[in-house]
Amino acid sequence: MSEQSSHDSLEKSTLRRNVPLIAILTVAAIGAFTLRDVLSFDTLRDNREALLAFRDANYVITALGFMVIYVLIVAFSLPGATLATLTGGFLFGTWIGAALNVTSATIGAIAIFLAARMGLGERLAARMETGTGTIKRIKDGIDENQWSMLFLIRLVPAVPFFVANILPALVGVSLFRFAVTTFIGIIPGGVVYTSVGAGLSDVFARGDSPDLGILFEPYVLGPILGLCALAVLPIVIKAVRGKKGI
Repeated sequence: MSEQSSHDSLEKSTLRRNVPLIAILTVAAIGAFTLRDVLSFDTLRDNREALLAFRDANYVITALGFMVIYVLIVAFSLPGATLATLTGGFLFGTWIGAALNVTSATIGAIAIFLAARMGLGERLAARMETGTGTIKRIKDGIDENQWSMLFLIRLVPAVPFFVANILPALVGVSLFRFAVTTFIGIIPGGVVYTSVGAGLSDVFARGDSPDLGILFEPYVLGPILGLCALAVLPIVIKAVRGKKGI
């Protein structure tokens, strides 16, 4: 096989691996402009009676349909993830709603993770693994503290969900670790927002909008920051032991 043919074959293989990620980014860009006004709180408020009536008549189908829609929203990074979480609470209550929300969000996150790893992730992780100097030290540092770092980026509210899905794929995190830390790490915030959704009937009756800033209230943010501290603790202990030569 000639050098040119080998090069063309490599380019085609690279393109095929990147197709899922390109599709996700394309749909995300289109959705950001076309669905912004459709997937809104006003849409939920205006259709609440029809949604509740359909749920009462078709509970299982509603739950499954809701999960499919939630997975697609997360997998393609479409606007409306927060609204979907609220809707889960509104339709199914805090605990069942939280279970559906967290499970759906995890499945959608895994889809993005796999797409990113199939495309850029495998090659970038391999380069970091065989690299030297600063790049190699960064990769080794990530590998030594993967569990802590993965839990931390899920618990910290400031880290965008899309970034938390893509970044692990680019540094060679295993699917198992990603799935476990995603599922467990999003539970606190997921339960909080689902509980807000469960109280939407009263919000609608008052003609108000839901208070999404509740996540930053001291009585909610405090425990989440405590979990963040627990996630960081192993990293701190390793650093201290390293300095003391233990």
